[in-house]
Amino acid sequence: MTAYQTFLTHIAELSDILNAISILKWDARTQMPPGGAETRGYQLATLTRVAQEHFVSDQTARLLDAAERELAGADPDSYPVRAVQQTRQYFDIIRRIPLDLVSDKAALEPVSEGVWAAAKQNNDFASFAPYLQKQLDLAKRQADAVGYQDHPFDALVFEYEPSMNAAKLRTLFNALKAGLLPLLGKIVANDKPLERDLWQHDYPVDKQKIFALEVAQQFGYDLNRGRLDIAPHPFEISFTRQDVRITTRYNAKYLPMALYGTLHETGHALYEQGVDPELTRTPLTIDFLGKYPVGGTSYGAHESQSRLWENQIGRSREFWEVHFQRLREIFPEQMAGATPDLLYRSVNRVRPSLIRVEADEVTYNLHIMLRVEIELGLLEGSIQVKDLPEVWNAKMQEYLGVTPPNDSKGVLQDIHWSGGGFGSFPGYTVGNVMSAQFLAAAQRDTPGLDAALASGNYQPLLGWLTENIYRHGRAIRRVNCSCAAPGTI
Repeated sequence: MTAYQTFLTHIAELSDILNAISILKWDARTQMPPGGAETRGYQLATLTRVAQEHFVSDQTARLLDAAERELAGADPDSYPVRAVQQTRQYFDIIRRIPLDLVSDKAALEPVSEGVWAAAKQNNDFASFAPYLQKQLDLAKRQADAVGYQDHPFDALVFEYEPSMNAAKLRTLFNALKAGLLPLLGKIVANDKPLERDLWQHDYPVDKQKIFALEVAQQFGYDLNRGRLDIAPHPFEISFTRQDVRITTRYNAKYLPMALYGTLHETGHALYEQGVDPELTRTPLTIDFLGKYPVGGTSYGAHESQSRLWENQIGRSREFWEVHFQRLREIFPEQMAGATPDLLYRSVNRVRPSLIRVEADEVTYNLHIMLRVEIELGLLEGSIQVKDLPEVWNAKMQEYLGVTPPNDSKGVLQDIHWSGGGFGSFPGYTVGNVMSAQFLAAAQRDTPGLDAALASGNYQPLLGWLTENIYRHGRAIRRVNCSCAAPGTI
């Protein structure tokens, strides 16, 4: 067995442990009774500690050294070289994080998420605040352990978007705000009600699921390797390309919530199911930090696919020309007298709203900017956890001209902070930008693509994305991270 093959065997064992952790997390968010949160935390802490010890061991260091020597001079774009390079980069960073910190974070996650879910349901930020403070304190400890040059956020965002940092985000956000805020003002000033509000009816949940799953399968989601469940906050999770699961949530009076939630997570799932089988249980399908989705090059790249299928395709006029008749068959009373054009305009109407996952494409990135700015303030100490509802509401009014009537529709609406996901939000905006770029590239390279999409044939697009993005998993050359070794400037 070559040095590289021995190295892969060692990393495959780590992949198995991380996938077992992910299964426990999926269960905690979908099936686990509330009383199981504390003991689930112990289970996750134990397995996370085992994974950490396995990865940062002296054996990993020896195997990495041997694989690097063996691959010296090999094609830098080959999968083996990229796999070893990425493992080395993460090895050097993760070994800085104390084992007790990793264990504490894992143990807190299911408990904190459970408290958040109850707090959101009961509009009770005060009950969640102590757990959010614990997550924030752990995030600061991790940032200090990893090291950073300019802002603690930089050490955390690396988990999700390796090429990003606080300074780059401020530049991106300032450019977006300069265009979005004036545009939004003009749209609001000239807004006129649609001739009919389609969301005044009840849409039975079982029928919503039928339609959404049919579309997901037409996009290419393989239910032999996937399933759809319900969760308080939609997510996708994979345990190799052979088991890729998605979730959504339903509102009987607002069809777009579950539909676009499903299509969004389908985009993530297509990425995971499209990874080359050769990469299964290798470093090119592992997120060494135990996050998910796991198969993509970054959260932004992964989010580009959820946003592409959800919005570039699912909100297009061509989409509704194709799928309107089937929707009317499933909801004949609700869609009586409606047209594809009315449905198209209904799901694309620009109106400042409270909930990020229901936001239109003009206002969506403003929701992301708000969250990132709050994270920056929390990490640097200019914003305190106890003041979050007030800060949140003020920023909502500033950016969107709306004020949440309660914390459930305000600061408590997202699950991310309850799981310690500081640094994850920028991926949504990065993904938005990339989704338009990828679709433009596919149109450029694929003759007849627009005609295929207009007829409901999504295979040419899926084929292009699989060939150029999905199959490569995490196989990219990592750019330099703004993280610094502890004690460096």
